[in-house]
Amino acid sequence: MSPTGASSVESIAENQRELPFYQPVDNECELFEHAYRQRLPLLLKGPTGCGKTRFVSHMAAKLGKSLFTVSCHDDLTAADLTGRYLLQGGETRWVDGPLTRAVREGGICYLDEVVEARKDVTVVLHPLTDDRRLLPLERTGELLEAPDDFMLVISYNPGYQHILKSLKPSTRQRFVAKTFGFPPPTVEREVVARESGLAPERCSALVNLAARLRDMKGQDLEEGVSTRLLVYCATLIAAGMPILQAAQATLVEPLSDDEDVQEGLLEAIKATFGE
Repeated sequence: MSPTGASSVESIAENQRELPFYQPVDNECELFEHAYRQRLPLLLKGPTGCGKTRFVSHMAAKLGKSLFTVSCHDDLTAADLTGRYLLQGGETRWVDGPLTRAVREGGICYLDEVVEARKDVTVVLHPLTDDRRLLPLERTGELLEAPDDFMLVISYNPGYQHILKSLKPSTRQRFVAKTFGFPPPTVEREVVARESGLAPERCSALVNLAARLRDMKGQDLEEGVSTRLLVYCATLIAAGMPILQAAQATLVEPLSDDEDVQEGLLEAIKATFGE
């Protein structure tokens, strides 16, 4: 893959050492397993930091399958996914991209925030998302048929959609889909406590604070505070950092650059923790 792309591959052996922690909220685990066994592609929708990527890692490990993860961005092209000819040792050789590797070897290919990629990426995905399950490689003249243990999973955040960056209905309707939101308070508290090491009773206040801050979305904030940021905050607190300093670094600065908005966030934090 070219330097413009970002991908990672988790092997079956690595996945089976320890199942990545994920607390189910609805029927998402059952849906994923059914989609995998029926060779159906899956679309995950939801806000940043709500657990979509962790969910996919959890399910890949649970199924014992290699996971090829690609973080999509503005410069990501179809060639970054399929592969390209590169000069190696004085010779020009074809090097498979992560999507091609997943199709050849079997496994789960996860494209995170797929709407961020260039438009030619979705064109490459279409033949893999119908009953053909094919990946044409024009540069090599190959036509790869995906094996039974190949699965395509994509995700995006509908809250950031606009006319230039949206998933066309013709693409969305090729996928089984599941909407993710932030976990219910009891589940989110368990997740934050498990991930950070902070006592559950101390995590309750953070989860309650998150609910207040999420109510500000669409008013002062573009996006509500994520579960990921709550984990960061709890981790700093568990390490001994004062609560207000930890909250400033994780629940204020990442959410807004506006001084008035930051002041409002700090007031909400102080009211929650009585400081």
